[in-house]
Amino acid sequence: MTRLTVINAHVFDGAERTEGPVHMENGVIVQVGGAAPATDQVIDARGGTVIPGLIDAHCHAYAISLDPLVIETNLLSYVALIAAQRLRAALARGFTTIRDVAGGDPGLAKAISEGVIASPRYFYTGPALSQTGGHGDPRAGDRELCGCGSHMSEVVDGVDAVRQAVRERFRRGAHAIKVLASGGVISPTDPIRNPQYSAEELRAITDEAARRGSYVAAHAYSPEAIVHAVTNGVRTIEHGNLLDTASAAVMAEHGAYLVPTLAPYDAMDRRGPEMGLAPASQEKNKQVLESGRKAIELAVEAGVPVGFGSDLMGSLEDEQLNGLRLQVEVTGIRETLRSATRVNADILGRPDLGRIEPGAAGDLVILPGDVLENPSLLWDGPRTVILAGKQA
Repeated sequence: MTRLTVINAHVFDGAERTEGPVHMENGVIVQVGGAAPATDQVIDARGGTVIPGLIDAHCHAYAISLDPLVIETNLLSYVALIAAQRLRAALARGFTTIRDVAGGDPGLAKAISEGVIASPRYFYTGPALSQTGGHGDPRAGDRELCGCGSHMSEVVDGVDAVRQAVRERFRRGAHAIKVLASGGVISPTDPIRNPQYSAEELRAITDEAARRGSYVAAHAYSPEAIVHAVTNGVRTIEHGNLLDTASAAVMAEHGAYLVPTLAPYDAMDRRGPEMGLAPASQEKNKQVLESGRKAIELAVEAGVPVGFGSDLMGSLEDEQLNGLRLQVEVTGIRETLRSATRVNADILGRPDLGRIEPGAAGDLVILPGDVLENPSLLWDGPRTVILAGKQA
């Protein structure tokens, strides 16, 4: 038995504030508050705040570049080695769980589960599904080439083909399925608002996922794409920057979640040109930069649960905590912490994550002060990270 206790701590689990200590045994929380029991190791929070380990519900371990062709034409062994570094860095920031919604494979997952690499808990979808000329098709219209790696996305067309692709992903251990249901910022040939995939193709994808006891996450920006996705069975809308009142109501009606990703648009606006982001992508980025904040407000007003995601590619990965700051500016510190813990855990279907209560996983972040009074502690400054009851 391994026992760890955190003492002298305020505890905020995204729902309510209590007082410590927090005691864990064999990686599971067994006691919150009361007298500190006998233990093997004590961490003194010195009056700081203990929050649940953060969950990033839209992370890309394999996004080693802003250029999709660089990703898809590199050897997977190289991409996976860089991915390991990206996951290790995310854990150090306090993200103890990652949902990788365009990438990941059983080899990387096995290395994580065996402790070969330091990593957050890892939930992956495998490569996202894209139609020809869609957001995940890396080919420019004036080039004849093959970006055939299918590390982050795979071009799959037709009802029978998408069914087979979904089944193959579940065979390889996918947590859920990612589909690209509208245009995107970095893709070279597709308008950002257009819905992608036919209703028949989307229903085939969501039907396969539902029968597997899983769900589908959809990249979608515009109201048209959001409604198209949700009414055909999609459970989580990723980004959703152009959401309007009517499409938010449809999401609420169908019990869908919004996973906003404010960080990349802010980062690409500031750093995109120096990183070689194509002019067309810079222009598309401006279309969604400011609207992302409004989308969160509309979702909250409609009663749509709002999660948190980072969606950072290449060297922009160091903006992960900045995404929390941007979301705090919209919904405040309490709701943002709830989004990045409890709501994201609900999306994953893991009630043992994102909470500080007996029976929950021993995933914690200790911040050196009162984060409710000083929210900047969440994204700026030192932290102690505990994963499965052990200091990471």
